[in-house]
Amino acid sequence: MKRFPLAIRPPLCPPRTVVPPARHACQFARTPRLTRSESRPYSRTAHRPADKSPSASLPFRKYSLPRSPRRTGPVDLPATMSAPPDPARPRTAYIALGSNMGDRIAWIERACNEMDARGIRVKRTSSLWETEPMYVLDQDRFVNGACEVETTLEPLELLDALQDIERSLGRKKVIDKGPRNIDLDILLYEDLKLDHERLKIPHVGIPEREFVLRPLAELIPEKPLDPARPWRTIADYRDALPPSKTPLTTLTPLTSHHPPIRALDPARKTHVMAILNMTPDSFSDGGQNPIPGQGGAESPAVLQTIRAWLDAGATMIDIGGQSTRPGAPEVSLQEELDRVLPAVRLIRQTYQEPVLISVDTYRAAVAEAAVAAGADIINDVSGGSMDPDMLPTVARLGTTVCLMHMRGTPSTMGQLASYPDQEGGLIASIARELLERVRAAEAAGIRRWRIVLDPGLGFAKVGRQNVDVLRRLDELRTWPGLQGLPWLVGSSRKSFIGQVTGVPTPRERVWGTAATVAAAVQGGADVVRVHDVKEMAQVVAMADAIWRL
Repeated sequence: MKRFPLAIRPPLCPPRTVVPPARHACQFARTPRLTRSESRPYSRTAHRPADKSPSASLPFRKYSLPRSPRRTGPVDLPATMSAPPDPARPRTAYIALGSNMGDRIAWIERACNEMDARGIRVKRTSSLWETEPMYVLDQDRFVNGACEVETTLEPLELLDALQDIERSLGRKKVIDKGPRNIDLDILLYEDLKLDHERLKIPHVGIPEREFVLRPLAELIPEKPLDPARPWRTIADYRDALPPSKTPLTTLTPLTSHHPPIRALDPARKTHVMAILNMTPDSFSDGGQNPIPGQGGAESPAVLQTIRAWLDAGATMIDIGGQSTRPGAPEVSLQEELDRVLPAVRLIRQTYQEPVLISVDTYRAAVAEAAVAAGADIINDVSGGSMDPDMLPTVARLGTTVCLMHMRGTPSTMGQLASYPDQEGGLIASIARELLERVRAAEAAGIRRWRIVLDPGLGFAKVGRQNVDVLRRLDELRTWPGLQGLPWLVGSSRKSFIGQVTGVPTPRERVWGTAATVAAAVQGGADVVRVHDVKEMAQVVAMADAIWRL
């Protein structure tokens, strides 16, 4: 066996036993880079690699560090470290809403308001859907929905709060899955999976229940039900359900004394909204209706007109005190109130049958006063954009609002009717801009089931653009994010009808208006707003017989 001698070399440099007291730190490094100040140059990290010039050297500051790491006195911590812990982080959860007793929609709205009052903030809601009972079949139909909430409560604490709300609203559980005035269930809580004897998240019934999947898919269609299986979303579960025997429909409440709009019911009847302009300068009927108390209350003319409209089939009356024709001057707030409120009070006091009163205004103060006087619906031609207080006011009042598509103001909208193809064209632009108004309404606290849409014929649309909107109304109704919402169409006597028919006088555009009303019904409109009520009510009756099966 060969033997090899062991060669021992001395170390390249002697070990250092004392750490020099001076250090240098580069101001521009992400973390301090320390180099010795004795006998060796500064680190090359002080130079930018892309620039070798002396001017590229970065400045250093010299810091003196103690030789011993032992603490010699109290240590001052930064404020962020010495402050108390932050409060619980807000979490997002999804709550199922249901009722099949009494005023079903009112119970659900009371439950949402109670959640808000208890700090469980309702951020968004789905539409409300009318559904057949499941499991226990011998009971009334349900109204179901879902809401997205923000809460600092943990899951079991949230469950306790929801059950307490149910008890406070009079919920008494007699039969499991039986009749109930209010039902609140936790569907999802962040991405949490929880298996507790009192609570399971995600809710075990989600995959099989259409009345849960439909509203939930309005809120979070692309969210996976199980984060471990991200390829299957809420919308996928909804689409995999077998067709229901009775198609589900959304519900839009109008008032407690009138049935809601069933926007997806193929057999629904179209509402006829009669226009009552209390203005002297409206484009087709200005000055025709004297203001009650200024010649109208003493004269039976206004009452006779309204009576004739109701007998002809009108179900809504839309009262306006500010002309929105192009170039119309803006009246003062007090003037608009003086025109609108007497008419609202007169109708509410005179007619006992369930007539719906709508007020055409873009001012929040007029909307609030009108609702206090008895109005049921706010019809805002600006979609809540001209008065920043409008949407929060409507949310607080809890009334139904019609959001119309318009650009600019009535005085500027004529110059804003360009819809370039590179931006999607006419229909895509209207849909996108209406969706923005819907989101603004929801952010202000308006429940989705309280929203009606209007494509805004004649507002930032000229000539044949209005015909295109009527032709493609069904495309707007089924646009992603707008499905299930009801639509109001107001084409009556407008200038595009005169351009097509060659009739210059608005009052003589009856036949052209009739064609547009029929087209609106075919396209899926739920409400048509008209001047010539008797004639258009007949057109609607015939159009419903043809297209509403």
